[in-house]
Amino acid sequence: MAERLCTTAAPTSGPEPEHAALFLIGHGSRDAEGVDQFRAFAAAVQRAHPGVLVGSGLIEFARPDLDEGIDALVAAGATSIVAVPLVLLGAGHLKDDGPAALGRARDRHPGLVARYARDLGVHPAVLAAVEARARAAGAHQADAVVLVGRGSTDPDANADLAKAARLLADHRGLGTGGDPAAPLGVVEPAFVSLAPPDVPTALERCARLGARRITVVPYFLFTGVLPRRLARQAATWARTRPGTTVTVAAEIGADPGVIGVVWERYHEALGGLAVMNCDGCIYRTPIPGYEARVGMPPFGG
Repeated sequence: MAERLCTTAAPTSGPEPEHAALFLIGHGSRDAEGVDQFRAFAAAVQRAHPGVLVGSGLIEFARPDLDEGIDALVAAGATSIVAVPLVLLGAGHLKDDGPAALGRARDRHPGLVARYARDLGVHPAVLAAVEARARAAGAHQADAVVLVGRGSTDPDANADLAKAARLLADHRGLGTGGDPAAPLGVVEPAFVSLAPPDVPTALERCARLGARRITVVPYFLFTGVLPRRLARQAATWARTRPGTTVTVAAEIGADPGVIGVVWERYHEALGGLAVMNCDGCIYRTPIPGYEARVGMPPFGG
């Protein structure tokens, strides 16, 4: 194998994994079912590594909040925690709320070691889970797919949804009208709040491109106010377009692959790794259609 040109920093010293608790940061929702799904996800994370103390908290709308969740871990004996934000598209909640909560926790609990992990991001396991939900809703037979994210005023987060849409379109057979050999499907990004294009605009674009079977896929971990809103928007638009079928896929939920990413982020942060954005690197990860590039020299664009 050719020598890699990109590197990562050496790990710093720190507690062994079994001595650091895992703290899951969730967004929170006014929707009780969405909160229940978050709690079920946290329970599945705990089952994956029963020897590690796992706690959780929510940024807004539901309890426990972040401060309460961290305090509960400390009360249970944790002296070191790794906070993993359950964030797919990193915006303000990732960059502001999580670090602020850890800062408050250090003030309340002198001596507490608190590390902050990366967001889940556009990880291959996340994309695989979204693809599975899309296929279950018929996206491999659809003429087009609309991938819908939360929407943000942070352009970096919005750009990541566009990246996810492109990766889901490439060599996965989604949005190709049932042609599995098509190298690129029609997968349009859209947002349910704060950023254009909105869901009706993306659906209209697909229709103008000739799509008559469209699958709307939420880029959300759990249900909630916004996933329900995007489903209503899709249904409302479909009623104005006779002859066009619109189906809506399920949210990701407690997918085993995504749970694995949580633990991957935990171990990265625990080891003090300064990791580059290598999750989707075609030289490291077997992305569909580019498997032969794994281990090749990173040249050629």
